Amino acid sequence: MNITGLISAIIVGVIIGGLGRLLLPGRQAIGIFMTLIVGIVAAIIGTAIAQSVGVATTRGIDWIELVFQIGLAMIGVALVESFRARRRHRRSPR
Repeated sequence: MNITGLISAIIVGVIIGGLGRLLLPGRQAIGIFMTLIVGIVAAIIGTAIAQSVGVATTRGIDWIELVFQIGLAMIGVALVESFRARRRHRRSPR
């Protein structure tokens, strides 16, 4: 992945994080900043997976790559929410 691909993955990651959170059912109690971080990480990992599978070098919009990225963002948002809910549950007095 070259620097242009990395920068575009970060920009797309901001959008991907929002879409991943939007498409995940229910309410997620994580902040916008954490959603953006999850989206950036999902975009970078999704791009790497798409390149390894061989679907990231098509003309136009890489729909399969976007599906990888959004799916990873949904998984990432769900994991962060799960970890945060578990931490909140431990801190609450019984």
